[in-house]
Amino acid sequence: MSRFIADHVCPRAVDLSPALLADLGVSLLMADLDNTLIPYTMSLPTDELHAWRDSLADHGVTLFVTSNNRHPDRVINFCRALDVPYITRARKPRREGFDRVLDIMGVTPDRAVMIGDQIFTDVLGAHRAGIRAVLVRPISLKRYPLRALRYVLEGPFRRRSAGCTLSRPAAH
Repeated sequence: MSRFIADHVCPRAVDLSPALLADLGVSLLMADLDNTLIPYTMSLPTDELHAWRDSLADHGVTLFVTSNNRHPDRVINFCRALDVPYITRARKPRREGFDRVLDIMGVTPDRAVMIGDQIFTDVLGAHRAGIRAVLVRPISLKRYPLRALRYVLEGPFRRRSAGCTLSRPAAH
């Protein structure tokens, strides 16, 4: 069951501190796109996202969008506008997409963190790949009642994740 419990919880992605990530030795922040970085109704990054990406970079952390989105053009256009690397159709929670990102970036799992809005894809997938996971509150539940149902099913795990704090991975 611990695979369903996030290592850290933030209200919004931009609330995750670049300084904290750097202090923990993180050099790669994988991020879900939809309902994590932007709502489904937006297609381009905000000024706040640009500033956060810059702060991450200033702290030695690369932002990398890891999306299950079935509309690659949406992901591609967003990531080009934000000037960040990405993969589409990551197939989360399978670990292959996470492993592919680690290979592309030349980073080990202990130096990576995944941030997303869903436990059954983002948190579970990250943990299956040995990556720490940060859970954010979904940006919007409007227009997607089935997604809202998934969040209800994730409720017990969200509540158990609420007190978790991101830390260095245990030494093996």
